[in-house]
Amino acid sequence: MTPAILLLAFVTIERLGELWLAKRNTSALLARGAHEVSPGHYPVIVLLHASWLVGLWVFGSTKPLDPAWLTIFLALQGMRFWVLATLGPRWTTRIVVLPGASLVTTGPYRFLSHPNYLVVVGEIAILPLCLGFPWYALAFSVANALILTVRIRAENEALRGLRGE
Repeated sequence: MTPAILLLAFVTIERLGELWLAKRNTSALLARGAHEVSPGHYPVIVLLHASWLVGLWVFGSTKPLDPAWLTIFLALQGMRFWVLATLGPRWTTRIVVLPGASLVTTGPYRFLSHPNYLVVVGEIAILPLCLGFPWYALAFSVANALILTVRIRAENEALRGLRGE
């Protein structure tokens, strides 16, 4: 098994685990009276991420890994776990708002409004760079930026009530 296959397997398992966790958390939040906001763009996000990962498997599974980019990617995983741990049962892959809940302002949210998206932006770019695909990184980064523009705007609007605005 090549190092690239090990890395891609790690990312794939991580993403599948996150989808399971997100579904569990979303169901629990909805049961507590939360509601989903702006679900229309969610399938585009899923398609983008699935295409990104499948393409990396197709084109990158035999490539050598760049140690510098790999180090940065692994550091991003630490940030990803910090975000997940901070949000706990409120973390989902959808925009789900629980009325009356306070805005999270601990962990990485002390410094940034959307640290999870910073991690995603980094991963979309850096994992292809680990495999030597700068154009792939650029193409998916542009696509990701477009969908995140929609996503962050919708999330900020949804969270406006939690901010007391």
